[in-house]
Amino acid sequence: MEKIKFSVLLSIYKNEKPNHLIECFKSIYDNQELKPDEIVLVQDGPLTDELYEAIKNLKNQLNDILKIVSIEKNVRLGNALRIGVEKCSNEIIARMDTDDIAYPDRFKKQIKYLEANPEIDVLGSYMSEFIDNITNIVALKTAPLENFKNYMKLRDPVNHPSVVFRKSRVIEVGNYIEILYNEDSYLWGRMLANGCQFANIDESLIYFRVNDDTYKRRGGLQYVKAEIQLQKELLRLGIVNKFEFLRNITLKNIIRIIPNQLRKIFYIKILRKS
Repeated sequence: MEKIKFSVLLSIYKNEKPNHLIECFKSIYDNQELKPDEIVLVQDGPLTDELYEAIKNLKNQLNDILKIVSIEKNVRLGNALRIGVEKCSNEIIARMDTDDIAYPDRFKKQIKYLEANPEIDVLGSYMSEFIDNITNIVALKTAPLENFKNYMKLRDPVNHPSVVFRKSRVIEVGNYIEILYNEDSYLWGRMLANGCQFANIDESLIYFRVNDDTYKRRGGLQYVKAEIQLQKELLRLGIVNKFEFLRNITLKNIIRIIPNQLRKIFYIKILRKS
């Protein structure tokens, strides 16, 4: 059987740390058992000199494997990923965040799964959340193995940084669309509403970097507005009904406005496994 070619899609902006980017690239290429045929890095607006230098060095190492897409002004993640998807040369695209680290067998396992299950359009995995170093894992973020549309009523059916998807199916539903903080959730909702098939591998294939800011960023009035906007779209798509819409904006937004330390406890103790 001919090897499936695949691209890895990342978006970077000025706040990223160069050492995190270098660690990320080492995990998705140097240390990866099945290496990608293409890596597409979207530069979302101007970066720091240190980041430009790190990217220059990566380009020298990877040559044509690394495709750099530069956007003059910061357009936010949804728009950056939309452009990135369009620039990917291969039908299979793996997502990755520039501060996360892939397990060495991530792509081998996910590509093998897609080969065996051609009906699957989006494939994710569990994630190991860590602080500072991958030896310091603080929680496991799981994902459902069935009933994805029903699961979407409350939470995302896949972990965005872990997914591999089919480009044609993402384009078919309109690609990534910028919606405040929820470009991934909005994409999954549209794909589920259009009959796309989801799956998760029930093991961790990503080390996901967290700190106190991870939970702080998920609170505040902007997140309240973003949650209401997303739930309106899920209602329009038929993912949730009117009762579920009201329940979600009430319960979810309580979490958005409580103090950061309480929100951190909620995420780690209730939404994660130790």
